[in-house]
This record gives sequence, C-alpha cells and structure tokens, in this order.
Amino acid sequence: MSPLETIAGLFKPAADLIINLFPNEVEQKKAQAELDKIQAQVSAEIIQLQGQVAQAQAAINLADAQGGNWLQRSWRPVSMWIFLGLVTLDSFGVLPNRLAPDAWTLLQIGFGGYTIGRSLEKITPSVTGAIKGRE
Repeated sequence: MSPLETIAGLFKPAADLIINLFPNEVEQKKAQAELDKIQAQVSAEIIQLQGQVAQAQAAINLADAQGGNWLQRSWRPVSMWIFLGLVTLDSFGVLPNRLAPDAWTLLQIGFGGYTIGRSLEKITPSVTGAIKGRE
C-alpha cells in the first residue's frame, strides 16, 4: 500500500463521521471540503518527503559511483553478479544446499533496490532541474 493510499484510509473514518455529525447537507459539504483540504496538504507533504528521500538515495549512489577506489564504485554490480550466479546455480541444482527462503527475500530486495537506485541515479538530474525550473 502506498503512503497516499494510507493517508486516504486514515481520512476515510473522518469523512464518514462528517455525515453523522452534520445533518445539514450544506454543513456536510463545508466540513468535507475542509477535510479534503487538510488531506491534500498532508499528501503534498508526503510527496515532498518522498522526493527528498529519493534525492538522498540518488546522492548516496552517485557518491559511491564516483568514489575513490574500485571496490567503492563496484560493490553493487559485483553483488548483483554474485546473486545472479547463486540463483543460476540453485536453479540447476548445482549448489550443495538449496537457497533458503530468506536468501530469496534478500535477492528480491537487492535486485529491487539496485534497479530503483540506478534508475534514481539516472533521472535525478532531470527531476531536480525541472523542480528548480518551477521555483
């Protein structure tokens, strides 16, 4: 569930309560409009915070990629190659022991994080430029 869906879920009981608290339809609409305004503000703050987190993650990836030594620049790709090798060996039954379910979870997180991190690294300059252009 996305953070925005969570926010909508948090505001749903309040929206339902408005109907019960205000018998007058005009008052209901006024209260609902105020609640919608608050929900929009909270959603905007969450989106802004998510953008800041993405920028921070991209900055970390960029710092690693521009690091001073080979290991600092290459540990993510090397890890992914090792994971790919383990998956391949496990799929063909070459490993003496099968990969544990926790290892598969780690692989999913690793591949997802690597892919997202690389994507963020590539698009951050464009997004940052667009945001600065709007200000």
